[in-house]
Amino acid sequence: MLKYIDRSNDSLTLNNKRNTEVRVDLVHDNRSLYATKAFEVNELISYFNWEVVFKNPSYLTIQIGENQHVELLPKQLECVNHSCSPNAFFDTTNKCLVCIEAISEGEEIKFFYPSSEWEMEQAFECRCNTSKCIGSIKGAKYLNEEQRQLYRFTDFIQLKMAESKHGF
Repeated sequence: MLKYIDRSNDSLTLNNKRNTEVRVDLVHDNRSLYATKAFEVNELISYFNWEVVFKNPSYLTIQIGENQHVELLPKQLECVNHSCSPNAFFDTTNKCLVCIEAISEGEEIKFFYPSSEWEMEQAFECRCNTSKCIGSIKGAKYLNEEQRQLYRFTDFIQLKMAESKHGF
């Protein structure tokens, strides 16, 4: 059973239109972000920002640099869940959430957690059940080269991957 939350103060807006909504699965107590309109590839879903940079990660943060982790604003972006077949990407350089696979109205917005995390604070076994599912989600550091070729990564994660290739 899904409960729809209408938080007009927290809604993501572009051109004065609500583009997303948070839904809560009351059975599993899980919050998810859904599109209230269709998005095309490379279309902007939302701009974001942050107020505080934390030294340590949490399950709600995105990594923007070495020992630099942020909670995104608007707060509703913390409801974007993981998938090994993501349809969105957090571009931390340009501070925007971008559509990377077409999203239909009513579809859940999902991103690949290792795309923005070198080492996950809370590793977990993925249950996305997609054909691209990699199983254990620990961070970009633990992806093999074949897996790295399948995804888009933030500039910081790309830098870390290049350093790891060259032994830095």
